[in-house]
Amino acid sequence: MLLIRCPYCEEERPELEFRHAGEAHVARSPDIAAISDEDFEKFFFIRSNPKGVVFERWRHVHGCGRFFNAARNTVTDKFLTTYKAGEKKPAIAEASK
Repeated sequence: MLLIRCPYCEEERPELEFRHAGEAHVARSPDIAAISDEDFEKFFFIRSNPKGVVFERWRHVHGCGRFFNAARNTVTDKFLTTYKAGEKKPAIAEASK
């Protein structure tokens, strides 16, 4: 079983308590109604899917209920670090660009 550390609860819990919530650090347009259809599609549907380290949003649904970010290696499925939502992306040596 995979264990994920919640940065708010400050403990590792089984993966069944969490839900993946997509790519982290995606910038939202300040005026979403004014963007083109192509940019709207890119924002909502087109995401990177690199092999290696990715930055993701997760939610501790069966715990504190809060969203947080995580750096995870998609090859090994290992969580490298988790950090609170709103914090800057940490520098990870093996991170993808």
